[in-house]
Amino acid sequence: MFIPKKVKYRKQQRGSMKGKATRGKEVVFGDYGLKSLDLHWVTARQIEAARRAMVRFIKREGKVWIRIFPHQAVTATPNETRMGGGKGSVSHYVATVKPGTIMFEMSGITEAAARKAMSLASHKLPVHTKFVIKE
Repeated sequence: MFIPKKVKYRKQQRGSMKGKATRGKEVVFGDYGLKSLDLHWVTARQIEAARRAMVRFIKREGKVWIRIFPHQAVTATPNETRMGGGKGSVSHYVATVKPGTIMFEMSGITEAAARKAMSLASHKLPVHTKFVIKE
């Protein structure tokens, strides 16, 4: 599971989620990519589930790159806790995915196999996605 090795501040604020991707919007490493069409938080578990679905389908042929990383900490207070008492502890980490972000890349396999693998991965993610080919 992906979590940061070291963080400067344990708890952080939610931040702004508006706008389109300014970086990471082109296929760089592989031949095929999975592009986000929505704005959403993608958890570390969802990234791992999508990665496993892809790798399992391609049977360890080719190579997969994960272009997003969950840097942002999300806090939660325990259930049935009264108001007040401060901010809860860190429950999980998320990656903020904006429209246009390339989330996964793949190479070393056929386009049909890459399409199917990316389709399986997209079912594990909370965003609408699009299959893209390197220009």
